[in-house]
Amino acid sequence: MGFDVSDDLQNILDKARAFVEGSIYPVEQEAIHDWNTSAGKLAELRAEVKRMGMWAPQMPRDMGGMGLSFLDHARLVEVLGQSPLGLYVFGCPAPDAGNMEILHKFGTHEQHDRWLQPLVNGDIRSCFSMTEPDHAGSNPTWLGTTAVRDGDDYVINGHKWFTTSADGATFAIVMAVTNPDAPPHLRASQIIVPTSTPGFVHVRRISVMGEEGAGWSSHSELKYENVRVPISNRLGAEGAGFMIAQERLGPGRIHHCMRFLAISQRALDLMCQRAATRMVSPGKALGTKQAVQLMIAESRAELDAARLYVYDTAEKIDRHGANGARVEISCVKFFVANTMQRILDRAIQVHGALGMTDDTPLAWFFRHERAGRIFDGADEVHKTSVARQLLKPYGLELGSQGK
Repeated sequence: MGFDVSDDLQNILDKARAFVEGSIYPVEQEAIHDWNTSAGKLAELRAEVKRMGMWAPQMPRDMGGMGLSFLDHARLVEVLGQSPLGLYVFGCPAPDAGNMEILHKFGTHEQHDRWLQPLVNGDIRSCFSMTEPDHAGSNPTWLGTTAVRDGDDYVINGHKWFTTSADGATFAIVMAVTNPDAPPHLRASQIIVPTSTPGFVHVRRISVMGEEGAGWSSHSELKYENVRVPISNRLGAEGAGFMIAQERLGPGRIHHCMRFLAISQRALDLMCQRAATRMVSPGKALGTKQAVQLMIAESRAELDAARLYVYDTAEKIDRHGANGARVEISCVKFFVANTMQRILDRAIQVHGALGMTDDTPLAWFFRHERAGRIFDGADEVHKTSVARQLLKPYGLELGSQGK
């Protein structure tokens, strides 16, 4: 098992790291807490990234991207994710990155021209509308939102929430039931809905642990009230929504894990810096305390273990596809999210009262990334899925809900 980095990729990583630390860190506190007034500064940073030739690393070169492989892109995410703004500034943030990938793979030529290319260019933003307040996200086949055919249109009705980046998005990709009598995983379709369509209602930006956010850095509650869009707005075949979602979610979970690694590394760096410079008495640094040394050592060991696990899983996806690595994908999702949470908690503890403030990014990460153990499948769902796969060879068949 080797994860050597080529000279070309190392050069990319070095350039990205220098830009993140030199250009993004100085504006991140203002931008993550006042998105609207920082829009101009962020636009300037995005333009500079394009001039550097480092825009949209996951997309093909002929579309204006860098054309990186899955594993190379994952390595870059580990650098960019050290700032809450890194992925956005480099044109590969969730949910846009995932929407780009499924539009590229399943979209029509017309959809590419109208939606995909402007999205890749960074001219517009998008959102992915699946989670519902009235139906458990742990059972994604149970959706209340419907899309009923009426002539050449779908008429969509439903209630969604935690639709990330809906505030200011140009279009949503909506998961809606189109085939209610089909088997559970063949009932839903993914449909493009322009947010300007009559009946698309932005109810509110949801406050997350006291922070509402705005623009790309927010989560919204939405209602679809007799929203009418042409059938040509559907992605792929009717009833293929879950299949398309799986294409998105497997690699997307690795990208989340790489971001979790980046956040953990930033937290460890801040923890070490604080331990080395914070004086607890004249001439005596906080880092001389054995309890702090233990927290630093445990964080480093856990981070290294998580990193190797994610690299191995990403390499397996490159070789065998997401389906061939589904056990590993589930394992790293809950393993790395919990590792990140522990390291963030230790970093806040080492910072003391400062760690509770917004003077460092630690509190922001802690608020928003706690959801990493919930979105894209709660820990318990992934653990049950892994156990189900591991028990099959021993003759124990468990149902889809682990019963």
